[in-house]
Amino acid sequence: MSSEVYEARRDRLVSYLEKEGIRIGLVTSPTNVAYLTGFVCNPHERFLALALDSANRAAKLFVPLLDASAAEEAASGLAIVPISDVDDAYAVLGEQMPAASAASIGVEKGTVSLAKAERLQSVYPGAGFADLEQAILDMRIVKSADEIGRIQRAVDIVEGALAHAVSQVRIGMTELQLAAEIERKMRELGADRPAFETIVLTGPRSALPHGVPGPHAIRRGDFLLIDIGVQADGYCSDITRTFVVGEASEEQRAIYEAVLAANEAGIAASAAGVPVSAVDAAARETIGKAGFGPLFTHRVGHGFGMDIHEQPSMSGTNGTPLAPGMVFTVEPGVYDSVVGGVRIEDDVYIREDGTAGVLTRYPKQLSVIQADQL
Repeated sequence: MSSEVYEARRDRLVSYLEKEGIRIGLVTSPTNVAYLTGFVCNPHERFLALALDSANRAAKLFVPLLDASAAEEAASGLAIVPISDVDDAYAVLGEQMPAASAASIGVEKGTVSLAKAERLQSVYPGAGFADLEQAILDMRIVKSADEIGRIQRAVDIVEGALAHAVSQVRIGMTELQLAAEIERKMRELGADRPAFETIVLTGPRSALPHGVPGPHAIRRGDFLLIDIGVQADGYCSDITRTFVVGEASEEQRAIYEAVLAANEAGIAASAAGVPVSAVDAAARETIGKAGFGPLFTHRVGHGFGMDIHEQPSMSGTNGTPLAPGMVFTVEPGVYDSVVGGVRIEDDVYIREDGTAGVLTRYPKQLSVIQADQL
């Protein structure tokens, strides 16, 4: 993205500071810093902050000294302040962004620890803290065409990894072995990293919505649930498909068809102006009519973008209307502790014309994997 895009985002945030009477805004979440500057960094324990002074619309990016060159290249046109390992970062902040009479300092309250807040109060004595987090999340909830294009690339990569995974399934292979093969393939296809811990679950363990892969062998007749995502070029993807290994029972088919119908109902309900809760309700009603209502135990999905979980929360209590540029998952599931679980997850966005587009293309009809024995 161009430097003008990042400058426009910072200008929007400064305007928010002015409106709310906040003198200094301090953005310290690495993801939000990247969103507002283009500079991607994991500072570990070191100091990273984008500081904005609403009084003179000044902006400075404080970065670890070892990352200064990368910051200058990525955040062109933005003043870079390097912080060495022997510097007192908060003293440097006070010198570079003086505002002793500031009544309010904006921070991401969910990110700033109590220890950091106390240090900030020593730099800006008497100032109270205002939360910037929601304002930034409100900016991030609507994606540009460029951002949706980056998400589509991440989707393409993860679907390639999923197709490879299916080709590698063998009876006797463990969940951990298949997860390792998936993550190897992600990197080979161009992913920067997994977007979250890869989920591969088989048999009754597939009924664990956020289960962790273990030394459990894939067996004939089992459900095999694969929930994977990648981050590529700063943006995430997220897909779940559930398979049967060997031969599907009638009970497995009934659960699968109910979840598939709920997935399609949720997508069909998605459109600009429709409240998020209606998407959840459409999927939940479908599963309920099939007799599996109590086994659908989570919201229908979540927003995502630079982070794997963002706004909007696709829950039955969220009345926020969908709008063009919003990107989210639709992922109903049924989890039977004996038979196993089924989840089918697609990545969806709202087009400029208000209709829903689906970024994931991997087939959703029940697929039976005829796997050889190890």
